This record gives sequence, C-alpha cells and structure tokens, in this order.
Amino acid sequence: MFTAHPIGIIIILIIALLVFGGRGKISAIMGDLGKGITSFKKGLKDDAAEAKMAAKSDPADDALDVTPRKKD
Repeated sequence: MFTAHPIGIIIILIIALLVFGGRGKISAIMGDLGKGITSFKKGLKDDAAEAKMAAKSDPADDALDVTPRKKD
C-alpha cells in the first residue's frame, strides 16, 4: 500500500518543525491547554457552589405579597 521513503519523512518533519516551531512550543501549547481545562473545571465548580447557596435560601423571602388591603 503505502511505503514511507526517508526523503518524505524528512520533509514531513521539516514542515512540522516550521509549523510548531522548536524550543518547547508544543509543550507550551499543551500547558496552555491544561490551564484552560483547569480553569473550566474551576468555573463549573464555582457555579455548582452558587447554585447550592441559592437553593439554601428561603423561597418565602423572594415571594411577593399579593394580599389585598383592607378598606377602613
């Protein structure tokens, strides 16, 4: 089927080096990805904590008084 020639592999490696650059660019990209995932999980956890705090409040505090006033 497909056989990779040494010249083809070298060309692919050179293109990959040009696209991603050298000196730890890939590790920097992966580090940024990890920070993004951590930040996302922290945001989800904060939203869940706020939802729990909202659920603990008394719903009667938020209710509107619609009782008709007595006429004197």
